[in-house]
Amino acid sequence: MSSLNLDDFTDLIERPDGGVRRDAEALRERRIVPPGALGRLDELGEWLAAARGTVPVRPVERPRVVLFAGDHGVAELGVSARPAGGAQQLVRAVLEGAGPVSVLARRLEVPVRVVDMALDCEPDAFPKDVTRYRVRRGSGRIDIEDALTLDEAEAALLAGVAVADEEADSGTDLVVLGDVSVGGTTPAAVLIAALCGTDASVVTGRGGVAIDDLAWMRKCAAIRDALRRARPVLGDQLQLLATVGGADLAAMTGFLLQCAVRKLPVILDGVVAAACALVAQRVAFRAPDWWLAGHDSGEPGQAKALDRMALEPLLEQGVRVGEGVGALLALPLVRAAAALAAELPENPATEEPPGAGETPGAGEAPEAEWAPGAEETPEAE
Repeated sequence: MSSLNLDDFTDLIERPDGGVRRDAEALRERRIVPPGALGRLDELGEWLAAARGTVPVRPVERPRVVLFAGDHGVAELGVSARPAGGAQQLVRAVLEGAGPVSVLARRLEVPVRVVDMALDCEPDAFPKDVTRYRVRRGSGRIDIEDALTLDEAEAALLAGVAVADEEADSGTDLVVLGDVSVGGTTPAAVLIAALCGTDASVVTGRGGVAIDDLAWMRKCAAIRDALRRARPVLGDQLQLLATVGGADLAAMTGFLLQCAVRKLPVILDGVVAAACALVAQRVAFRAPDWWLAGHDSGEPGQAKALDRMALEPLLEQGVRVGEGVGALLALPLVRAAAALAAELPENPATEEPPGAGETPGAGEAPEAEWAPGAEETPEAE
């Protein structure tokens, strides 16, 4: 039995400051650009102001990409176009600067952090700062066995909490959250189907590297079988992650929850991040107020999860590669919204002219109003 009480997150997580948001809306009304002319950028600027607690909003100066990595045993069934246990090659490409996210991050001058939770390789294959939170070597095959033990799931979730604290303490002011995995979209789809009450076929997508129809059918069958194992534990989110999640997904869930506790905004990437966000929402209903959906990956499970959380993707570019790439593409949009909200001048027509609010003959008591001593009558003298 786990000693971790997830209900504590409900008490610890507050909503972004509503008063600050109203002040940001009022400021927007006075800007030189009419309200609504900037579309969602107006809304983004107000959200950022509320999340960061200041009007005008502070610019996003220290963003960071955080990627949780792991291999999934279900990949042995041929549900992915990549070979089972192949996530280590993807991680190596990211660390060496050759991955798509590395190229973009370099151009945008955003650091990238990779956290190995369950790669199918020896721990010494990567630097200690990558592997120090590793829980196990690969997660279990969820169609026939648990992904993790309950203790492993708790350790992974707490690792995500620790990483969130490290980022908040280091001054990171916005996180781009993604995953580096092989087989990860399959447990993500299971979690979404279980929490949304849908069938396997509704959430089964083609993955980052599109699979053919035969592989799609194998994936759908694996999700269906895992769903049967997930439904009995729906009331316990930690047990759900242990049963049909994985170490990287459990860590991402803990990371999202603690980011909300620390009031650290997060841009979500694809279906894996969306699935973890959905689990986190079940734990603490206010947590999604701290997240943005970076993009629409085209995965049906992601669309289902985002709809359940009332999160609308910022971009629709069909990016399926994972690794936080789609969410990172949305970062310039978020930064632009912050800059416009902070720096656009006010419309002179909305400013009060000198003397506004003063009445004619100010300095004299108007006849219609009482003056000092007006309560005194001649008879009182």
